[in-house]
Amino acid sequence: MSNLLDELTEARPNPRQEEAVRGRGVSLRRRKAATLSRGVAGLVALALIWELAPRLGLVDSYFIPPLHVVLDAWWSMVLDGELLRHVRASLARSAIGFGLAIAIAIPLGAVIAWYRPAREFFTPMLEVFRNTAALAILPVFMLLLGIGETSKIAIVLYACFFPILLSTITGVATVDPQLLRSARVLGLSPVATFRKVVFPAAVPTIFTGIRISGAAAILVLIAAEMIGATAGLGFLINYAQYNFLIPKMYAAILTTSAIGVAVNYGLIALERRFSRWRA
Repeated sequence: MSNLLDELTEARPNPRQEEAVRGRGVSLRRRKAATLSRGVAGLVALALIWELAPRLGLVDSYFIPPLHVVLDAWWSMVLDGELLRHVRASLARSAIGFGLAIAIAIPLGAVIAWYRPAREFFTPMLEVFRNTAALAILPVFMLLLGIGETSKIAIVLYACFFPILLSTITGVATVDPQLLRSARVLGLSPVATFRKVVFPAAVPTIFTGIRISGAAAILVLIAAEMIGATAGLGFLINYAQYNFLIPKMYAAILTTSAIGVAVNYGLIALERRFSRWRA
């Protein structure tokens, strides 16, 4: 009985340890709350500057209207369905091009980093294309693929491909050698080593490229839609500018920014989901 009591006593959590854990949790929550409050305060300050600067005559209210005028135009486009139509068109193109870039770049980058012959074969071609800006070859895509959906998806694919590819190569090539030695000691095959050790260790680096590409997917598409499109946020911004619909133009720009922020935070959440093994 005494042994059992001793075991139960030892198994009981140390009150000081519990208090320390609770203290760290409270401190972490306070830091997060403080960070969030400062971020919100920054956004509120920006909104106030935008609203008051035109009213006080600091800027021309015709070219930079007060924020409430822009929000009114945004809400009008939401109600009549115009904004949703353009957002749907842009998101569909971006998602297809972005998804294709991920599906092609990650396996290819893993092969290039894992196998020396593949690396020696592909490196010269990659050096040529990765230093060519996507918008610089947009006319080539339009000549070859036309001004329809295919050329826009292709330019998004091109812009997103290289950040993901290079981050995959870096992530796979810089895995801790100690992990590889441990895998060999455990008798894992090369395929099992890559699947269970190398790829999970490379996920944080790969997601760095994916987040860069997530922003590029929106930005490059907006530029492409300004040149040849009949729908999309880029087309809407260009159309509003040429017709001096200034509040509508800013409303479309704000929508583009909001989508970019949402995509970034969505990718951060996805990265945390795939990197739960990290401390």
